[in-house]
Amino acid sequence: MGALVENSFRLSHQAIFSRNLEAARTLPLLDKKIDRYYHQIESECITLLTLQAPVAQNLRILSAFMQLIRDLERIGDYAEDLAAIAIKLFLYPPHSSLPEIEVMSHHAQAMLATSLVALVDLDASAGRNIKQLDDTVDTAYETLYQTLAYERDITGVVEPIVLLALVIRNLERMADHATNIGQRVSYIVTGHRS
Repeated sequence: MGALVENSFRLSHQAIFSRNLEAARTLPLLDKKIDRYYHQIESECITLLTLQAPVAQNLRILSAFMQLIRDLERIGDYAEDLAAIAIKLFLYPPHSSLPEIEVMSHHAQAMLATSLVALVDLDASAGRNIKQLDDTVDTAYETLYQTLAYERDITGVVEPIVLLALVIRNLERMADHATNIGQRVSYIVTGHRS
């Protein structure tokens, strides 16, 4: 599921920044696969909870996984939303803020990759450190939002600016969900919420 979500994020990036229509069209199908994994894993966790009555670390793992897969599923949903936005942006010339937004997207993708590595390795420290990466994305969001919101001398329609505001909001939310995954990894390992 994590690999599918990473791929959906990459494809949404290609759709927006490379104006890749094929990548944008692939995302709804990929999101359906992610949703199926989400429901399957959630169902298996519930079955384990009801049949095995886990305690201590096993209970922490199951409860954290149920939340963690929801974070992954939401990142997949945001990737699908970004693809739909990208298709609308195809109608307009590239905006001057796109390079900065692309950097923000790379940071958010790196956060997702780091959180998934922390999960595979059960590395509590790496999981906690993702929050520091999130600060970079949050700062980029604030800066880009100010740039877009206070743009002057707009000729034509404002739709591309509104769409780019949605793009940065989705990227910021994706980074927040990657942070949640990292924090859940830390909780699985240590039993302490950070």
